[in-house]
Amino acid sequence: MHKCAWCLDGGLNEAYHDAEWGVPLRDERRQFEFLMLEVMQCGLSWTLMLKKREIFRACFDGFDFEKIARYTEEDVERILSTEGMIRSPRKVRAVIRNAQKFMEIRREYGTFSAFLWSFTGGKTYLYPRHATEWVARNALSDEIAAALKKRGFCFLGSVTVYSHLQAAGLICDHEPSCFRYAFLTENFPVEIRENEL
Repeated sequence: MHKCAWCLDGGLNEAYHDAEWGVPLRDERRQFEFLMLEVMQCGLSWTLMLKKREIFRACFDGFDFEKIARYTEEDVERILSTEGMIRSPRKVRAVIRNAQKFMEIRREYGTFSAFLWSFTGGKTYLYPRHATEWVARNALSDEIAAALKKRGFCFLGSVTVYSHLQAAGLICDHEPSCFRYAFLTENFPVEIRENEL
């Protein structure tokens, strides 16, 4: 069974790839969890994020954005003092701020997922050129990152947003020969974007 080359570690990355990465996501708590992982990952490896996922879950109330939005400086200190936690006050505060902004979008759109998927008309974008050209950002991630920044989100630039769009299934960047590519493109609505990276 062929899989994307990046995931072949026989461990956390492969399990994440096989079960989660690229599956169109509309569950709000998972959506926030994935966003939070992207914020914490800035400058670090994704493998480290997967290793620390349970620590994050314990620190951030199971990724409950409603609770996180009400965190105080006492919570920041509690989180930073947790063994194994990434000790970045800026990132921890960014997660809290983003939870507040996440809630604002939910009040406006009903769900954050509805807001996010509105950029693709509810479809997963397929970029055939991605099979031969590696990209870290594109016009779609630029547009969404700008919209999030305008709404007050932080630590979510275009490269980070692109990673989230891949993870949350708005962009399918599984290799065409990967077994997950066939599953996702056959079971979810897709749109081929020929002339864009």
